[in-house]
Amino acid sequence: MEPYGIGLIVCVLAHLSGPSAGYPNGKVQEACNSMVPLHGHSSPQPFPKHIIEVNVTHFRPGDHLKVTLSGPAFEGFFLQARSAKNLRGPAIGSFVLADKRKSQLLTCGHVKNSAVSHTSKSKKTHIDVYWIAPKDAPETVQFLATVVEKLRTFWVKIPSPIISQPTTPVWITTTESIPSSPPISHLTEPFNASDCGNTKFCLRNPSDCDPKAKDCFFLAFKQDHSMMLVEMSGPSEGYIAFALSHDQWMGGGDDAYFCISDDHHVGINTASLTGRSYPAFDSEGALEEMSWRLADGLIQCSFRRKTRLSAFQGRFNLDADYYIFLADGEVSEGGTIHKHHRQPLMTNRKYSVTGPPKDIGGSRSPFLIKAHGALMFVAWMSTVSIGVIFARFFKPVWPHSLLFGEEIWFQVHRMLMMITVLLTSVAFVLPFVYRGGWSWQAGFHPYLGCTVMALAFIQPVMAAFRPPPQAPRRQIFNWLHWSTGTTARILAVVTMFLGMDLPALNLPNPWDTHTMIGFVAWHVGLDVLLEIHSYCLIRKVEVLEDDRIQILQSITSAEAEGHTFKKTVLIIYICGNIAFLIIFLARIGQV
Repeated sequence: MEPYGIGLIVCVLAHLSGPSAGYPNGKVQEACNSMVPLHGHSSPQPFPKHIIEVNVTHFRPGDHLKVTLSGPAFEGFFLQARSAKNLRGPAIGSFVLADKRKSQLLTCGHVKNSAVSHTSKSKKTHIDVYWIAPKDAPETVQFLATVVEKLRTFWVKIPSPIISQPTTPVWITTTESIPSSPPISHLTEPFNASDCGNTKFCLRNPSDCDPKAKDCFFLAFKQDHSMMLVEMSGPSEGYIAFALSHDQWMGGGDDAYFCISDDHHVGINTASLTGRSYPAFDSEGALEEMSWRLADGLIQCSFRRKTRLSAFQGRFNLDADYYIFLADGEVSEGGTIHKHHRQPLMTNRKYSVTGPPKDIGGSRSPFLIKAHGALMFVAWMSTVSIGVIFARFFKPVWPHSLLFGEEIWFQVHRMLMMITVLLTSVAFVLPFVYRGGWSWQAGFHPYLGCTVMALAFIQPVMAAFRPPPQAPRRQIFNWLHWSTGTTARILAVVTMFLGMDLPALNLPNPWDTHTMIGFVAWHVGLDVLLEIHSYCLIRKVEVLEDDRIQILQSITSAEAEGHTFKKTVLIIYICGNIAFLIIFLARIGQV
């Protein structure tokens, strides 16, 4: 082959292979303006999984700001700061690296160190850098990042929250994270629930609450031919939002609608929810006739949208069945929303809002978590407490009465302890079924719960190998059995205290704490009362035995009186115990 032909082939192959190699070393200055990877592959993904966080909301020239890019594992990234008023403009300011092994400085637009990129294709989930605000910094600044998960999967210009100089008046702008809404009108009065179940499909919490009430969360759908009117209201503490989902987990590409209060104005936005990442807001004009109202402690939004929106990516058609979520949370300056501080309200099954009108409630706690809490309360408030009381104080009460060949106290104690272990075992499994594994966000509760489960299992195993009553090792067994059981009960109470306030259950606070303290005081009080009574009864019998004038009948009479007192206290204790249990179970059913 001629040298000219060989050279031509080499040039063509180099041209074809160059883009496919990408930029594993992070030298991406060619992309300074567009921030689009020059891989020659695919188009950017629409919904970002990664977020940019800045440690401040205001800055002055010369300040050093910490900027963090985080999210699912990615290979490459490209980060810049630009004027929030001109996101197509040049990079501004300069960066300082926090870890030179993961990131490197680049020069864009003749501004030294004005961009940061990766140093290799190694997987990373978290990048920290520091940005130095220039002397001629604009009034408002926004950071933009391009993230490459793999060669054909990448996102371009993921935006950060806007930061501003403190002397600058609040500037309202259209950002890529929360786009500004088209002009919207004002509602003149609260929503009305009179048509719920007749012409409207309504979701309310608490059930049957009045949308005019400050504690009422209200969501209504009213179909008008091919259009759907949506009304949403709740306490005006920040934002309220609802989402349509194919399952009982938020974050699977769900279709979400936000009503965001910021600086006495309300923005109505659509978004897609993916995993636990920040909502991917979009600017598509899927909503019409938007209105809002901030008054009487409420935030209200209404809008219309077509029932079917096949042309809009991320928007679900409303003529299918979905789980409906209703959430609320806080908003920081600039309209940046924060994760909901309590479990979202969720319907117990899928509904079609275009079907027969309904007026339904929801639950902020999944059924499996409710069942977990209820079973644990039954086990560690009632069955174990009553079983221990029987074993400690009622051995001599029925000395000659047998139940299935064994003494009554022993049979009652054994039966209640077996029920406790059974209930605990079933309850122990439920959170793992619901979460699909371990919950890393539940604090100490799951760790203590596992400890309680282990101790509860050890107790019957230990009891199965207990020595005979007169054996020398019986005393050792008694102490081990008592100490293991007491430790399990104390840890169980602590675990219940912690579990009541977890987002998945979240019983009303401080009601739950006060009621649990009341139960503990009730149990300890009657336990101490029976201890004092037993001590006094023993002393009385000892005095009678030492007095030669008294006869055996006097001793028997004293013991009989003591047994009557114990039986009375037992009845009172069981009634009080069950009363506390019913109160907690009723509350669990209401959340």
